[in-house]
Amino acid sequence: MYTVILVPSTSHAIRAEKILREAGIECKLIPVPRHLSSDCGVCVRVPQSAREAACAALDQARLDIEGIHDL
Repeated sequence: MYTVILVPSTSHAIRAEKILREAGIECKLIPVPRHLSSDCGVCVRVPQSAREAACAALDQARLDIEGIHDL
């Protein structure tokens, strides 16, 4: 089970990946699942167990988040 974090742009996704890796949180950039958004784009996938830590790290870095979804 994974959590995907949607962000406004590819540059936000790359920044989010850097923030999460520096925080020691496993993550991967993936295409946004079609059932979540029809826009082309990239989102960040983290293990569901790391959801709270990932959100806290991104919030602390003041990174904009458009949505958080468990898959």
